[in-house]
Amino acid sequence: MGRLSAEFWVGTEARSSALLLALIVGLGTLILHYVFGVWGDRIATLLLMSLMGVLALSVFTGNSGIVSFGHTAFMGIGAYVSGILTMPAAVQKGALPSLPDFLAGHELGLAPALAFVLLAGLVAGLVTGLPIARLSGSGASIATLALLIIIHVILVGAREITRGSQTFYGVPNLTTVWVALPLALAFIVVARLFKDMPAGLRLRAARENEVAAAASGVNIFTARYVGWVLSAALAAVAGAIYGHFLSAFSPKDFYFDLMFTMIAMLIVGGMLTVTGAIVGTALITAVIQILRQVESGFDLGFVHIPIIFGLTLVGLGLALLLAIWRRPLGVAGLYELAWPASAGPTAELAAAPPAPPAQGAALEIAGLTKRFGGLVAAEDVSFRVAPGEIVGLIGPNGAGKTTIVNMICGQLQPDAGDAVLDGASLAGQGPSAIARLGLGRTFQAIRLFDRLTVTENIMVAALSVEESPGSARQAVARLLTRLELRSVADQRAGTLAYGPRRRLEIARALALRPRYLLLDEPAAGMNPAETDALVATLSRIRDDFGVGLLVIEHDMRLIMRLCDRIVVVNKGQKIAEGTPEAVRGDEKVIEAYIGRRRERAAA
Repeated sequence: MGRLSAEFWVGTEARSSALLLALIVGLGTLILHYVFGVWGDRIATLLLMSLMGVLALSVFTGNSGIVSFGHTAFMGIGAYVSGILTMPAAVQKGALPSLPDFLAGHELGLAPALAFVLLAGLVAGLVTGLPIARLSGSGASIATLALLIIIHVILVGAREITRGSQTFYGVPNLTTVWVALPLALAFIVVARLFKDMPAGLRLRAARENEVAAAASGVNIFTARYVGWVLSAALAAVAGAIYGHFLSAFSPKDFYFDLMFTMIAMLIVGGMLTVTGAIVGTALITAVIQILRQVESGFDLGFVHIPIIFGLTLVGLGLALLLAIWRRPLGVAGLYELAWPASAGPTAELAAAPPAPPAQGAALEIAGLTKRFGGLVAAEDVSFRVAPGEIVGLIGPNGAGKTTIVNMICGQLQPDAGDAVLDGASLAGQGPSAIARLGLGRTFQAIRLFDRLTVTENIMVAALSVEESPGSARQAVARLLTRLELRSVADQRAGTLAYGPRRRLEIARALALRPRYLLLDEPAAGMNPAETDALVATLSRIRDDFGVGLLVIEHDMRLIMRLCDRIVVVNKGQKIAEGTPEAVRGDEKVIEAYIGRRRERAAA
């Protein structure tokens, strides 16, 4: 039950933000209605319908960072499904004489029709999301464009159901400002709450850094799939409302022009926030209305402006280019409108005592081998890390250290050998599954979710292993205190200095409650004082959390002071293993590593 509730948990800020945004949109609609009359009603209805479509797009694109060109296809599906289900039977017989029997003669009201539209959107999202959620970046965007074209061709080809490229008429005109308003407000609440739900937080983490998200226990496919399906269902509902506003439409009404307009609204306002989606929709709707008046031509008496075909699309293109040039993150940027938040509790929470390790528990590396073509990056490497033990992994640049860690964590699959975690083989497991099994890691080049707050960075990992939102919050609070990050808890990770960034990465890894922690050059870029502090921090982590540490590092002073044992690799092979004193005097190590450093220093 705790696991289920975690999926629907959101913070106070998200709820207050959703209510404030809904209140603003609601008040704006009322002003347009009561101040501007019939014209205001029409503009308000257009604005609310556009907002529904943009928010549906934002649920996926804004949180995943993948620009979808395919969501207007779902809008088309919604419009046709609702149109068929609500069309009067007499009109339907003339407009769609070959309509299959199971679709004919229903004459539903808008509410039950929207329920079927929502179901159709969910099914369409479930089917189309299977390939698209496995893609990322430009590949995913191109796939959504292909989806738009495919569904457009299907709508044109299904003449018995859609009348093909001809106008689909007879759809009841059911969309008014009072129908669109509650639905638009519901869309605002859903989009804003989803953003801060665990599912939305995981999707945003994947947007920021896929590798780090997987290492934090996030299943990238699942995160994108959930966002895509929800987004598709909302888009179908938005399309149904749009269809009932038009009353007569064809597949081209849900094709490139509408797609371009929605993407312009989202990018101009700010793709990463719900506030941005609302701002962009309002701005572009105003621009469209002004340009359409100019496009149709007018006479000022002293000057006559003729009809200018295509001016609206040109204006949208210019607005989009201007936004990308001057405000790459949109007008709203990363800002999300919300009520002023009250300070949360600052009391420090006692750390949970580490669980005693199982008898014979260890992280065992057995014969790991990896080849890249003719290059042997690692060859038959074996060693073990016991709970509570700090093991150093050293070697010259290019010796294969990071490759070994990547194979242990599942980022690379070995050609031979295995990593065994407390008796369980990690062979074939992906990074997210291995992270949830109890293996945390940091990276040589720090990988944070820069546009998420410090708290959100840690929460992503905590939600992967904790049983409830409450325990996740407690775990995050403890780690903020233990890693001295409480003072910057609400700052975005990308604004932190180097030292806090390193501590945040370690805190995020510890949020997984790992039994073993793999640190890839944690002291890189640190001065001697910061290195001394890091040694104290890592020793305290070992004592307080009972984890085994595998530390890759070039700083021999740190390694000799910190580690219980040291493993040395060179050219992909293990050449020595033992205590710091034994390794320091090993001739192979001196030849391959320590001696070369001294020679370079002398030169």
